[in-house]
Amino acid sequence: MTDDTHSTSRTGPLAGVRILDLTSVIMGPFATQILAQLGAEVIKVETPDGDNMRHVGPMRHPGMGHIFLHANAGKRSIALDLKHPEGREAALRLAERCDVLISNVRPQALARLGLDPASVAARNPRLIHVSCCGFDQEGPDAARPAYDDLIQGATGIPWLMQQYGAPEPAYAPTTLSDRVTGLHAVYAVTAALYAREKTGQGQAIVVPMFEAMAQFILGDHMAGLTFDPPRGDPGYARLLTAHRKPYATADGMLCVLIYNDKHWRSFFAAIGEAQGLAQDPRFATHSARAAHIDAVYAEVARILRTRTTADWQALLDAADVPNMPMNSPADLLTDAQLRSTGFLHDSVHPTEGPMHAMAHPTRWSATPPARTQAPAPQLGEHTRALLSEAGYSPAHIETLLTQGACRAAITGVSTP
Repeated sequence: MTDDTHSTSRTGPLAGVRILDLTSVIMGPFATQILAQLGAEVIKVETPDGDNMRHVGPMRHPGMGHIFLHANAGKRSIALDLKHPEGREAALRLAERCDVLISNVRPQALARLGLDPASVAARNPRLIHVSCCGFDQEGPDAARPAYDDLIQGATGIPWLMQQYGAPEPAYAPTTLSDRVTGLHAVYAVTAALYAREKTGQGQAIVVPMFEAMAQFILGDHMAGLTFDPPRGDPGYARLLTAHRKPYATADGMLCVLIYNDKHWRSFFAAIGEAQGLAQDPRFATHSARAAHIDAVYAEVARILRTRTTADWQALLDAADVPNMPMNSPADLLTDAQLRSTGFLHDSVHPTEGPMHAMAHPTRWSATPPARTQAPAPQLGEHTRALLSEAGYSPAHIETLLTQGACRAAITGVSTP
């Protein structure tokens, strides 16, 4: 592990770890955001134009888009032109002092830049090189480009959405593939750091989006295709029934999941159906309910319409039947649970002003992550400082800036 002041001054289980972050958009920055929250020092390497998500609104000032602000808090930004020989050399000099290099540049392009695992290992054999890419590099699609929409489509999410009842195939309205793959990258980094502690060796890791999402989807929906020959169609019926949705009450909506046998007995007792539906064989066991899931959920929908949301919440809470309100993103910002735990908190960005921020969702007894982070950086905000730490003289840094090998932010001014 590194022992630089910027690393050891941080707290959390990854304090002392330094990460060279060559990622952009969402998948990689989401992973390195989590690693930064866990205490790692993250050096974000951006192009002179900046991460694409800097330029996606809403925003108060150019170059500081909302997704960028959330995904890059706690990081330091250096803007390098990696196609410039001096920019590439600066990246390699930074890598010499890092524990991890993580990238979501296609491996073929990374090799052309001379930042592939072998080239970087020649400068730092202990470095863990993590490549987040579209596809496992042993397959025929190794060099294909990949984005969240493409991977959602390739792993069946639009097909599942239509099976669920959408009028036509549709993507999930969240960057699901990016964020699932980002979580795979987080555990890959942490596990590799543990392995290095035991062996002293760095290694190269590939984290592919397609395979990560295929695992995610097939875990639920391989279903009858699990068996050879098949014992049914693909798809987990409980997830695909058109009745699996928030239930309409007499005056609103409520999310209810009556799941196990105890829940169902409590539900029937609470609504006075002990001699009615409780005797229906379709409701008798978990297997029977699964086999008749459309009818079961449709009956629950009928019953939920008979009382108000508040009445159902009181009755179901008393019966210990799982239920939650149907929230919007705006509702989450005032949620008592999220506010009281400190997960959501208010902060003031030095250039972007007041904003809502999110803490790491886990809680630790011995090495807790900091509950707040340094604000997301301006483009190139730390270019001069990081190059100085890498051994460049002030004169050399000014030469690199003049040559266009790097870019530095103007202190206190939002990036254009």
